[in-house]
Amino acid sequence: MRITDVQTTPLLVKNKEPYHWAHGVMYGAEVILVEVRTSDGVTGFGESIASPNAAGIEAFIKTAAGHLAGKSIFESRRLMRQCYHALFQAHGTCSAPRFGAQILAGLEMAILDAAGKTAGCAVHELLGGKVRETIDYFGFIQGDTAEDLAAAAARMVSDGHRVIYGKIGRGEQLDLEIIRRVREVVGKSVRLRFDPNEAWDPLTAARMIRKIAAYDIEMIEQPCGHESLHALRQIRENSPIAIAADQSVFNAADVYNAVTLGAADLIVLGLHETGGIVPFIEAAGVAAAAGVNICIHGLHETGVTTCAANQAAAVLSNLDDGNQYMNHLLVSDIISSPNLTLVDARLPVLDGPGLGFEIDPDAVARAATAYKTSAALC
Repeated sequence: MRITDVQTTPLLVKNKEPYHWAHGVMYGAEVILVEVRTSDGVTGFGESIASPNAAGIEAFIKTAAGHLAGKSIFESRRLMRQCYHALFQAHGTCSAPRFGAQILAGLEMAILDAAGKTAGCAVHELLGGKVRETIDYFGFIQGDTAEDLAAAAARMVSDGHRVIYGKIGRGEQLDLEIIRRVREVVGKSVRLRFDPNEAWDPLTAARMIRKIAAYDIEMIEQPCGHESLHALRQIRENSPIAIAADQSVFNAADVYNAVTLGAADLIVLGLHETGGIVPFIEAAGVAAAAGVNICIHGLHETGVTTCAANQAAAVLSNLDDGNQYMNHLLVSDIISSPNLTLVDARLPVLDGPGLGFEIDPDAVARAATAYKTSAALC
């Protein structure tokens, strides 16, 4: 049950359709698959987001992995602290908690996956056991035009989604048209959430929120830049619509600052921001103490992260009923099981062992080839 080897593989899995948001268009998920192998012959899998540069992130992961040989897989908390220290503190480079978390998340997932497999149980059982049977997700509408997004919303409502979420921040007239068309097709009973992705300053946010309040919007996510929680609080204090913090919060300390300042009604947080499952749960606990829910955040990721987030969400007392998952946007996935197709906008809590999935070696090989081909063209 001791770590003998860590392997990394950069992957690229393309989206079914281009992903439009306030900062441009994205065409796929670029990740680093992390494999942690143990002295008992167990392999645990995780993934780290490869941005801004896969070669750079992979190099950092390999440096961190050099500190894991011979260590127990049941000491992930201590091991991740040691890796962070070695990468960002020991040589006088000070701290980089957000970037460091992104790098180490895949390692932490893989270690916990191996630990669960070794123990013969799901990771959520190692963490104290599940408090729910299912995880609820919002319908994440995709498309370029207001018509595209409205059509996607109609399909998702017919599939059982009770919460619809979409990206705005693409220009005031287009934003208003998107919201109007989506509300028109989904009716009055469906809850709507929209995310400008930091595109608005407080004055723009006040103006836009006044206009869109007529469409009974449940929540606006991170309307302003992440640098100032005070700006987010200013928007929240003057908004008839609930405000969520996303890019402003990456870890337990950020959550503490946001909830004590009164900057958010909801915290949007993911495993890659926090650095893995355990720090995600710790951050969620801070929000729980303030009576604030956690909404699972998704990045451009595969089913590996979906399953890892499922394990973490299973133990949260303050999990929201409209969460985000992203692997369904992909042309294909790198896991062979379980089936991550939502049923009535839900997934069951996965029973394991480990993170509860089986890797698909052929799919991994195809994604590795796609990454190499893409890198060669750059």
